[in-house]
Amino acid sequence: MSRLVRQESIGGRVLQRARIDPVVLDFGMGLAQPLSKSVRLNGFATCLRLEEVYWDVLSDISQGNDCSINALLSYIDREIHLRHGGVKNFSGLIRVVCVMHLLKAGRASRCSASKQLFVG
Repeated sequence: MSRLVRQESIGGRVLQRARIDPVVLDFGMGLAQPLSKSVRLNGFATCLRLEEVYWDVLSDISQGNDCSINALLSYIDREIHLRHGGVKNFSGLIRVVCVMHLLKAGRASRCSASKQLFVG
């Protein structure tokens, strides 16, 4: 990530403040474009509109579970209905599922890397 440096003059002294740039500009903007796909959730045809990056994450999750994206989405839909009585914003739920998957994968890779430091 790049750092933004801002200089301020306070009482004749020059202070530099650095912060992390929250915008990563080295990705394709196509990943942020919404993409609508027809899906079947437990036998019901519907349309799901997600940014392309989320479809990529769903593809990774479904490959890891040896199933289709439709099967994965049907499983999530069924479990949410059984455990919580449903959800009003299914697209939002899927985005959260994708982010949680990535966070969990990131923690797992950090844990395995730190374990290797102690084993080595």
